[in-house]
Amino acid sequence: MVGTVMALIGVIAGMTGVAIGLLALRSARRAVEDCLDMLARQYALGGVPDVKAIRDVAVCRYDALAEMTGRLSFSVAMINGLGDGIVLTSINGRTETRTYVRPVRGGRGIQPLSPEEEQAVRAARLGNGPDIALQPHR
Repeated sequence: MVGTVMALIGVIAGMTGVAIGLLALRSARRAVEDCLDMLARQYALGGVPDVKAIRDVAVCRYDALAEMTGRLSFSVAMINGLGDGIVLTSINGRTETRTYVRPVRGGRGIQPLSPEEEQAVRAARLGNGPDIALQPHR
């Protein structure tokens, strides 16, 4: 009985490890594809651009609150060639608007970013801006 339980625990642990490995592989492949896209874009531009100048901008419009429609809320990413910059977010409601700004370093938020902010940063880095369609969360 104990041997059967131990074997079952081993199988579950092994399957969990395989699932985690597959998720990590998927994430790594996506990161490699993004890097290749960015490199191809930089190569196509030719010359030696100023990597510290803001050059990549993308705006992600969405309905942040159920009470407001019309995609009036937005996140705009303004990124330089090093992946540094800011994400400016405006959440619009019926009676008030809140605005936030978060720093970005190396293509990642220093503070946790919302899914919409992450999409704006990713779209800016890939040159998909300035106005992007909100993609479903993966």
